Amino acid sequence: MKLAQFKYKLPEELIAQYPTGYDPETGIYRRDKSRMMVLHRRSGDIEHRTFRDMLDYFDEHDVFVFNDTKVFPARLYGKKERTGACIEVFLLRELNPELRLWDVLVDPARKIRIGNKLYFGEDQSIVAEVIDNTTSRGRTLRFLYDGDHDEFKRSLYALGEAPLPHEMITRPTEPEDMERFQCIFAEHEGAVTAPTAGLHFSREMMKRMEIVGIDNAFVTLHCGLGNFRNTDVEDLTKHKMDSEQMFVRRECCDIVNKAKAEGRKVCAVGTTVQRALEAACSTAGRLEEYEGWTNKFIFPPYDFGIANAMFSNFHLPYSTLLMLTAAFGGYEQTMHAYEAAVKEGYKFGTFGDVMLIVD
Repeated sequence: MKLAQFKYKLPEELIAQYPTGYDPETGIYRRDKSRMMVLHRRSGDIEHRTFRDMLDYFDEHDVFVFNDTKVFPARLYGKKERTGACIEVFLLRELNPELRLWDVLVDPARKIRIGNKLYFGEDQSIVAEVIDNTTSRGRTLRFLYDGDHDEFKRSLYALGEAPLPHEMITRPTEPEDMERFQCIFAEHEGAVTAPTAGLHFSREMMKRMEIVGIDNAFVTLHCGLGNFRNTDVEDLTKHKMDSEQMFVRRECCDIVNKAKAEGRKVCAVGTTVQRALEAACSTAGRLEEYEGWTNKFIFPPYDFGIANAMFSNFHLPYSTLLMLTAAFGGYEQTMHAYEAAVKEGYKFGTFGDVMLIVD
């Protein structure tokens, strides 16, 4: 497959700036109130439904696998010493809690060098020193803070904003965005972007699933910015994904493997879940415990070993998320479905509508 095969025309007005279930007039946010396209991957047939109809496609003891990673407020704004220049600092991961070391991106990168100090907060109570340049944009910061680690994290996160992807969300950040950008089942902190298919699940919907008898399982994959990084090679076999930390625990394996043995549906809620399941799939097609990192890149053609159903938002042209979706739904069927989604005015991106792919 070539990069050019994942081009399609997407009008800017179809990229959602707010969740599709959010009513700006009333301020009410109903997570499960989005449109849902259903793609039958064997026949290529398409249905136009709403997300609240999704239980029509599942039976008792089918399994939904969710990503329970938790997004933290990763985007900060600091001032450079002496010049007072505003610097955006995007926290990627904590490297050493005791030394307060963080791997970050800075913008504009050209203004920041080793030894520079940055000041955060109105009272400039948090100070960071640049101690390493790792890439053209990446830096290692050492935060200078006298309190204990928990107090430091609370103070740091209080200054942060929801790390909405600038590639999609072009409006100013709002205080409510942190809640909007978090799945209701989020538990394990470490993501800098949300597993967006999971954003559609409300507490009401989870209760309805429980009543029907749907079984839930959870993996943890800490979603990184690599999900939005441009693919800059035409030959997709040469593209390298950023590594992301992931955990597949015994309980999840038992639930999924039992469902597979009984011939039931195993539904991956989002592309991050698909990557985690495939990274932990044995040659015998069983899910195995895993703790580590993955840079697995999935694009057509690909033979999936675990899930036989999938939820996914509508992704932007050329994105690796679109490539994985096309691998699962079938390239021709998926690209045809995306053409239909544009024609029907579905919303795309992080806060957009959802697609359900079934056999």
